[in-house]
Amino acid sequence: MDHCSTSDLISLEQALDNMLSQLSPLQQTESITLTAAAGRITATPVISPIDVPPFDNAAMDGYAVRIAELHANAPLLVSGKAFAGVAFNGSANSCIRIMTGAPIPAGADAVIMQEQAEVDEQGVRFNAVVHAGQHIRLAGEDIRQGAEVLPAGVMLGATQLPLLASLGVAKVQVIRKLKVAIFSTGDELQPIGQPLQPGQIYDTNRFAVHLMLSQLGCEVIDLGIIRDTPNALRAAFQQADSQADVVISSGGVSVGEADYTQQILDELGQVNFGKLAIKPCKPFAFGKLSKAWFCGLPGNPVSAVLTFYQLVQPLLAKLAGHSGWHLPPRLTARALTPLKKTPGCLDFQRGV
Repeated sequence: MDHCSTSDLISLEQALDNMLSQLSPLQQTESITLTAAAGRITATPVISPIDVPPFDNAAMDGYAVRIAELHANAPLLVSGKAFAGVAFNGSANSCIRIMTGAPIPAGADAVIMQEQAEVDEQGVRFNAVVHAGQHIRLAGEDIRQGAEVLPAGVMLGATQLPLLASLGVAKVQVIRKLKVAIFSTGDELQPIGQPLQPGQIYDTNRFAVHLMLSQLGCEVIDLGIIRDTPNALRAAFQQADSQADVVISSGGVSVGEADYTQQILDELGQVNFGKLAIKPCKPFAFGKLSKAWFCGLPGNPVSAVLTFYQLVQPLLAKLAGHSGWHLPPRLTARALTPLKKTPGCLDFQRGV
């Protein structure tokens, strides 16, 4: 039986805490338009330049009145109309017909909905108890000018960007995109779309990692498949280190596979090779090259994806300044069939 209770294994929580404790968010920022800001992280708090709503306006279709002029069953003359986008600018002698969103005329202190009004040739009567301020949305009631509407560290999406647009914010200050260099190692790997030679398999890991990085909004630098020679590996690591914030390799981190890789990484930086007490996975490497952070994923495709989700995603989120990011919640569920549990390991099972 494959036991995980040996002393050289570390838990997922320990590995994650150790990694995140070494990281600080990127400091470089840029100002971009809202149309280009989906998926980006705010670098500074966003402050509202206006009141929302910008003026007192009607929350209902009806009549804007001065409460002091209301008398029991006495009709009021309608002295004008106010529409959204077209204010009533005259002097309100009695009451004003008003539509939802229209500015409240000067002197009016309530809006009575049209369902509570009776209109005849003498004017309009109301069959409702009216109180000051009813059905009026006050200027700044939702958002005050100068108020913080979004803190730093928020990912901008379909909820946040329309809010900024409603405030007239045309550009937003965001943290620059993370640059992530990826490559796979192994003489047995063949690019997708090329015919397989005897003993070869397709390089699915790099393809999967590229997709996941793109979904996270990273700028991906794809260095392809690197053959298992010291010179090729050294050149790949040096190129990746010079161009990226994070370098992710697939393969070459298991026992017996890391001879060249570990030797070269020791030359270029400080990287630790370890085993995690999780299954599937175990082998994982993390550390710092001369400039970039490095994550070494296992070669097994399921292990590589699992490691990316559980360890690399939190790393990227912290570097990107995404303060609201968190791992998916763990839920309790009942299995329909028995599961095999590896002693001492945190097991991840595929499920629906």
